[in-house]
Amino acid sequence: MASRFCGVLTLLAVLLSGLNASRPAINQELSNIFNELWRLDVNRMKPGIDYTVSVQGRAGFVSQGSHVVQDHASQPLFSNVNENKLRNTTTISRFMNLLDNYERSTGVTEQVTAEELMETNLFLDAVLETAVMKRAHNYLVSKGQSSSNLQQFKSQLQVIWFHLYHRQRNTGLDSSGFEHVFVGETKSGTEIVGFHNWIQFYLQEKNSHLDYKGYKARIHDLPDQADHVLNLQFSWHSVVKPVSSTFIGTSPEFEMAVFTIVFLMNTERSTTVLVNVNQCRMELVVIRHGRSLNTAFPKLISSTRNVRQHSH
Repeated sequence: MASRFCGVLTLLAVLLSGLNASRPAINQELSNIFNELWRLDVNRMKPGIDYTVSVQGRAGFVSQGSHVVQDHASQPLFSNVNENKLRNTTTISRFMNLLDNYERSTGVTEQVTAEELMETNLFLDAVLETAVMKRAHNYLVSKGQSSSNLQQFKSQLQVIWFHLYHRQRNTGLDSSGFEHVFVGETKSGTEIVGFHNWIQFYLQEKNSHLDYKGYKARIHDLPDQADHVLNLQFSWHSVVKPVSSTFIGTSPEFEMAVFTIVFLMNTERSTTVLVNVNQCRMELVVIRHGRSLNTAFPKLISSTRNVRQHSH
């Protein structure tokens, strides 16, 4: 049986009754292409086989910028991850090579070395060889949003994800879409911004830089180890993120493909699309920084699993 893509609602779902009027309609076309990408994601890790998570307790409310937080999870989120599979999956191993290439704090100018440029180039080459990104490329070509030329598409991905820009005013080039979404940043030493990737979460937790504080969900929507999206609370280098959302187990190419499609199919600075992917209804939020990505993350709305459970 295919593993569930989701099973825990976002914190914002508490307000669903008041938000339905403003929520966008389901984008069926994007739902269809994202389900294709989901089926093509052969590098996705399998819960209970390739990794095991322990969601533990429900996290409490923490105000943004606060360092005071009650820990509702005495154990790490990831109790086991198949590191051999991480290292032997080309896109994942090359993705992990990029995670130490960035300054954690915004406002600190990034210094990019020749080795780091090579690592980025090798990662993009590996991503472009996957069935997931090939299908995403074909879709974008059919929509007139990308060139059929592979090198031009690679350059487009480079600009969207890796182009450096100013996130903090009056500083050097201190950020990129990749760094913000996949690596995470801290702002003024009091706030975590971005950080929406499970591999980075696992590695930082393993190295004792990150402390999982518990999951975020409504009382009847309890996550378990088979869920592929989690909403959670954590501290990173002693800075707290009150609530965050991240895919769990998905490959880097899947996440990049999904967010790249949303980015290129819209021109607004901030875009929210509502999609159904593998029995999960979710919003995908993408915010632009010119021709580059500012941030991108999922917001879980509901899952058919929860609907079935609550109908009894």
